[in-house]
Parts: sequence; structure tokens; C-alpha cells
Amino acid sequence: MKKTCFPRLSGWLVASAILFTLIGWVSSAQIPVVIYKLSLVSLSAVLGYWLDRSLFPWARPDSFCPWQESVCCAAAMIRRAVIVAAVCLAVALGL
Repeated sequence: MKKTCFPRLSGWLVASAILFTLIGWVSSAQIPVVIYKLSLVSLSAVLGYWLDRSLFPWARPDSFCPWQESVCCAAAMIRRAVIVAAVCLAVALGL
């Protein structure tokens, strides 16, 4: 397997930086709004993760062996993804 010197998702980071610069060039008054929205979404992702950990402390995805208990591991990962997505969506919509 070939190793690369670029970190994972570096292309998305470059695209985000370009779009952020474009927003600043087109409408610099929107920069605080973008930063506010990004911080809300980041905070909601962390909140969703910790909400899942506190609601299901006995069924964390890393507590299952993926080779022996693949269905339980997959269900725990999907559950966590749904909870985090729901919290992010609720915060982004302002609910």
C-alpha cells in the first residue's frame, strides 16, 4: 500500500479555505456568521457524541469485537451516527 504525505481529508480542508476566502472577498460581513455556524455545528457534533456515550454506556461501538459480534458493532456505530446527525441537524435548524 502506498503511503502519502498528505493528511486525510486535506482536499476538503483546502476547498474549505478557498470557499472561506471567497466568502470574505464577496461579503466580508458574513465571516462572523460563518464562524458562528461552524462553531455551532462543531459543538453539536461533540454534544451528540457525548449524548450517545451517556445514554448507552454499555453498548459503545468499541466494546464489541467486529469479527465476532459484527451485527452488534454495526448497530452501535449506526446508532451513534444517527444520534450525532440528529443533534447536528436540530442545532443547524435552530430547533
